[in-house]
Amino acid sequence: MSNHLLALLSQWYPLRDDDDWVLGTVYQTEGPAYRKAGAMMLFSGQGHQLGMLSGGCLESDIHRRARQVMDAGQALTLSYDGSDEDDVAFRLGIGCGGIVHILLQPVNRANRYLMLDELYRTLGRHQSGCYYQRLPGSGGEAAARFLAAEAEGSRAPRPQAALLEEGGERWLRTPVAPPPHLLIVGGGVDARPLAALAHQLGWRISLWDPRPANGRPEYFPAVDQLLGGAAATLGPYVREQGVQAAVLMSHNIRLDAEALRALADCRLGYLALLGPENRRNRVLAEAGVTPEALATPLAGPAGLELGAELPEAIALSILAECQAVLYQGSGRSLSGVLVA
Repeated sequence: MSNHLLALLSQWYPLRDDDDWVLGTVYQTEGPAYRKAGAMMLFSGQGHQLGMLSGGCLESDIHRRARQVMDAGQALTLSYDGSDEDDVAFRLGIGCGGIVHILLQPVNRANRYLMLDELYRTLGRHQSGCYYQRLPGSGGEAAARFLAAEAEGSRAPRPQAALLEEGGERWLRTPVAPPPHLLIVGGGVDARPLAALAHQLGWRISLWDPRPANGRPEYFPAVDQLLGGAAATLGPYVREQGVQAAVLMSHNIRLDAEALRALADCRLGYLALLGPENRRNRVLAEAGVTPEALATPLAGPAGLELGAELPEAIALSILAECQAVLYQGSGRSLSGVLVA
């Protein structure tokens, strides 16, 4: 199950009135931490833990404190110091060595579910917005508000939460956005791990293949929408459905060229073509377009150099590149280690 906020809210929403709930949010970190400010998790009185606020080290202790919030009906803040030997975080082996500050807020009908129901519906409509949570003062009452906005551009905004001062109160402002929408062109065998891995990431997936033997529901149970028909319909579909990334991998020069022609003027965050450079050039020639004429730079060959040979590893390399492009990552090794 994905840990994207929409996936968490999808599990919470039908159960919202069946039990006591608490929303846990990282509102500040100091030094290294597994999750950053804006990370959210939901706890219930029946033991549900939806999401994660650490690498699994702190969740049980946070849940224990969340039960106190359920009983008192008041918000509170916690701090875990991974560098202090006397702190519970150190004893639990959090390992990162930083300080994590967490806000716990009761979620119920009386406080309008902290606007999480509206947030859920907005993300479900593929819109973005900003979520505001008030840090408790002397009263400890939970408060939140949400401002929806149309998703801007074709790249998913990198969530960067920030603490704000308003009227003598502190608020956490967290940008939220729906999961990326990926279009896969071609329903061959190697498209299956790509769709499956994107589903694990919580992405929305559409797949187009006009060939009856390909793109079948039993082959792609994780795909949200299976498309057929003429390639010319792909342009309007991409614009209407907010598609942010497309991977062309039909293993057919004509089909890839038709899809590329249809997507030529679509502003995507990521556009990739499977295959070596000579195949890319043949597809461009068949489509009658030049790389300069495309509204989105073409990644061809698709993917990062991971030494991939099998379909699963190739899918990983493509989605790794797509993730880096959409979320403005460098794609470099975090440690700087180079493979000879």
